[in-house]
Amino acid sequence: MTLIKSISGIRGTIGGRVGDGLNPLDIVKFTSAYATFIRRTTKVKGNKIVVGRDARISGDMVRDIVAGTLMGMGWDVIDLGLATTPTTELAVAMEQASGGIILTASHNPKQWNALKLLNERGEFLNAEEGNEILTIAEAEDFEYVDVDAIGKYHKDSSYNQKHILNVLGLDLVDVEAIRKANFKVAIDCVNSVGGIILPDLLEQLGVQHVEKLYCEPTGEFAHNPEPLEKNLGDIMSLMKKGEADVAFVVDPDVDRLAMICEDGSMYGEEYTLVTIADYVLKHTPGNTVSNLSSTRALRDVTQKHGMKHYAAAVGEVNVVSKMKEVNAVIGGEGNGGVIYPESHYGRDALVGIALFLSHMAHEGKTASELRASYPSYFIAKNKVDLTPEIDVDAILNKVKEIYKDEQINDIDGVKIDFADKWVHLRKSNTEPIIRVYSEAKSMEAADAIGHEIMKVIKDLSK
Repeated sequence: MTLIKSISGIRGTIGGRVGDGLNPLDIVKFTSAYATFIRRTTKVKGNKIVVGRDARISGDMVRDIVAGTLMGMGWDVIDLGLATTPTTELAVAMEQASGGIILTASHNPKQWNALKLLNERGEFLNAEEGNEILTIAEAEDFEYVDVDAIGKYHKDSSYNQKHILNVLGLDLVDVEAIRKANFKVAIDCVNSVGGIILPDLLEQLGVQHVEKLYCEPTGEFAHNPEPLEKNLGDIMSLMKKGEADVAFVVDPDVDRLAMICEDGSMYGEEYTLVTIADYVLKHTPGNTVSNLSSTRALRDVTQKHGMKHYAAAVGEVNVVSKMKEVNAVIGGEGNGGVIYPESHYGRDALVGIALFLSHMAHEGKTASELRASYPSYFIAKNKVDLTPEIDVDAILNKVKEIYKDEQINDIDGVKIDFADKWVHLRKSNTEPIIRVYSEAKSMEAADAIGHEIMKVIKDLSK
């Protein structure tokens, strides 16, 4: 059993002893701490907190405990039922609520669940806020209301359609062009909430032919739910039949988007953001943001349009903060997470699908032709295991000194930018390892530069 408490929420495997897994007592404790924090800090005059969940088997159980605890803390609960993460984020703002809780463990397997915590803008809490909630939980510094002050419970199933209307209302979503293109689309929704909302979105975008794979929201994930190539054999085989123009794959809470070309090849999750940014920048001049471990192709595309790309520390909240700082028109992460401020400041696969189809319709290219039009890079992912007594920060500082003649960014670990490649080193907060991400114009070159610096680290740790 596993229970992980972090600044972004609480997640764990269902069951186990208190403090050992995600069980009712820990859910109550953490929800109470969040409710207390929101009560102390919110500037919203109302009394509402929004709750949405993905289709995990444990979802009903967790939702009932969370909703009951919030009511016991005096909050009125707006229960969206089965809803995506971006749907819940939008609902918080639309309801003018004081916060929101999303019950999802994102791409983790079915035995996991989590509470992801939102502020009154429907955005994830920052590190300082998250730490304050952890402190409240640890001290059990909360108090429940008396019987006359218990919160009310209201179920609202209207937000899937409100989310779709938000997407359809975006200026760069061209429904008429998509309809005229007469696209045939396949989707893999891994038996979660994407299976509810994506067919409706595609229909309202004018897509008349949709091949559905794993769209029943049973929570019995048909494959590992992370939308990576190694997990997507079924939808890739379906696409190889040549009967669809593009396939969209989402994770259980629908904030990550992967695509598969008409020939069954992976589009590449790093290129979800790159492609959509290209379309946005064609029509909306402005800056872009991605995290330090995302592909250099976004920088290349941004510069092609005469704009500036900025790097943020890894983590959605850090990307959003940087986007606001530099007034970016598009941003996100290389895991297929697209953040488009015209809609809201959260990763949203629905926005990604609508903008991608609009771009594809305007360009008149196949998915594989569109992918081939962008600079091609390859990312290798490795790690260096160290002994617990080794000072990882000292090693990273020595690496910076060794490569001081290259471009160095140390806002999140150490990133070394060479002329034609980069390496990003990040230490783990939970174990004595350094994660090594490297990118170059071939996988061999990416792996080679990664291993070159791994050798430097190992030599320094002797």
